[in-house]
Amino acid sequence: MTTSVRNRVIPFLCALSFLTALAPLLPGSAHALPPPDTQQKRSPLLATLQAELDRSMKALSAQEPPAYYLGYTVTDTQRTDVSGSNGALLTSSEQRNRWLEVAVRAGSYALDNSHKVGERQMQNGGPGTPVPVDDDADVLRRAIWLETDKQYRAADEALIKIKTGKEVKVETVEGRAPDFSREEPHTYIGPQVSISVDRKPWEEKVRAYTKAFRDSTAVINSIVTFSGQAQNAYQVNSEGTQLQFGQIRYRLELFIQGKAPDGMDLDRYYNFDWVNPADAPDDKAVYAAEATMRKELEGLVAAPINEPSVGPALLTGRAAAVFFHEVFGHRAEGHRQKDVAEGQTFAAKVGQQILPDFLSITDDTTMKKLGKEDLLGYYQFDDEGVPAQRVPLVDHGVLKNFEMSRSPLADFPRSNGHGRRQLGAAPVSRQGNLIVQSSKTVTDTQLRKMLIDLIKAQGKPFGLLIDDIAGGFTFTGRGQPQAFQVLPLVVYKVFADGRPDELVRGVDIVGTPLAALTKIVATGDTPEVFNGYCGAESGSVPVSAASPAILTSELEVQKKESSTDRPPILPPPSQDKVKAGGQQ
Repeated sequence: MTTSVRNRVIPFLCALSFLTALAPLLPGSAHALPPPDTQQKRSPLLATLQAELDRSMKALSAQEPPAYYLGYTVTDTQRTDVSGSNGALLTSSEQRNRWLEVAVRAGSYALDNSHKVGERQMQNGGPGTPVPVDDDADVLRRAIWLETDKQYRAADEALIKIKTGKEVKVETVEGRAPDFSREEPHTYIGPQVSISVDRKPWEEKVRAYTKAFRDSTAVINSIVTFSGQAQNAYQVNSEGTQLQFGQIRYRLELFIQGKAPDGMDLDRYYNFDWVNPADAPDDKAVYAAEATMRKELEGLVAAPINEPSVGPALLTGRAAAVFFHEVFGHRAEGHRQKDVAEGQTFAAKVGQQILPDFLSITDDTTMKKLGKEDLLGYYQFDDEGVPAQRVPLVDHGVLKNFEMSRSPLADFPRSNGHGRRQLGAAPVSRQGNLIVQSSKTVTDTQLRKMLIDLIKAQGKPFGLLIDDIAGGFTFTGRGQPQAFQVLPLVVYKVFADGRPDELVRGVDIVGTPLAALTKIVATGDTPEVFNGYCGAESGSVPVSAASPAILTSELEVQKKESSTDRPPILPPPSQDKVKAGGQQ
């Protein structure tokens, strides 16, 4: 993780950690639609799941209330992790596990145990259970049987409370939409994936990568982590879906911490993500990233604090991508239009203009790459068994669609493949690959000139250049301010009188979505990509976003939360000129 995920206050949403990486937005960007059944080797696990599903569905559909839908998913995860700190190895491990999730829906597609009454969500028992990694059918079926019984009993209890609650609670139009969408069954048997990682070279690398930071007195702590993961999913449901597919991911994360003289904590991050082992970053690329991180951290330690202000600002593509993820993306998630406890910012705005007419946004989870960059938001099927799709959300400023799971809306009765979750959580609609495109682009030089012109026109002493970010979060609940906060790491004051840019620290971008989105006046011509992990109701899921740099006529910033602890009294031992044994 590149930023710590803050504790959620429901319905608090998305603490985002991410990687920044430059990539051209090319017409030939890779797409990967689920191919037809390629007759790969079918895991015996699928037959085991199907056999127990058939047995359970026959019995539970005859109960009162009847189970009308049953879904089983087993996720088999193989993982390698290596981490180091300040020149030494911290951890090195390998593990493999399997997790079973059972979805039982009692009642009907129109009204079932997932229905939300008022502001209280009916809970549906526990989210799942670990199961053996052996393909022993008898042992696996026993575990599935017990979990299915647990989930049906929880569904039965929840549905009784829901029917009672509906008698005394007022519901919105969207609240009266069906609880579950009818989807076509899918069959896909893809290859099972695995990784084979020699940890020894990575153990040496994390030692060397973190040791390199010890040359800087500004770096109080450094951590580098490598992870490799192969994950195979096996899904069957009572509608007839049978899926077997796998995905491999590798990640290298660089993290350093420093502290300003006034106690403010300062961080710098950089990540590499790849899928093919041959695409792992070489030492030259890693050390180049480290040199930039170190230089920026040293600059931030000496930089002045920026005071709260409102004025023109230029966000580079990395910052703009997170801006759109937080300000727009979460409010376009379908379940937020349905929930009476949500702010429902965009619920009634389909067909209306919410962005300048030169901006369009899609969420395309079929994209494996953008240019040369692997996209973390790619997948073949979502966690409800629906194929990944390209979803046009905004067309020339006009809202057209939402990211939909199998929780339908009145005017959007089907999923578009965005039901997602972390293992152990129930799927909800989530972002995948959020892609921002502009028809009003200028060069970076022209965009900077436009920023200076805005500063002069508004009579401001300076504007801001937001160059790098740690992530962000947003509030979407109706009982809270409809606000967002993006957390920059590298921010410069840009002066209209020609003075050199000045690095500043302690800046957080804040605002409200409907106002902030209308202030964008132009974009750059070079989109950039971020990859990261977003935490919300259904846990932490991998996401990507891409955007060109944006120029906004008005952006509000506040002071960053700060520690009052002073920096260490002594310098790092390796930097201390006075060592044991006398003056050096």
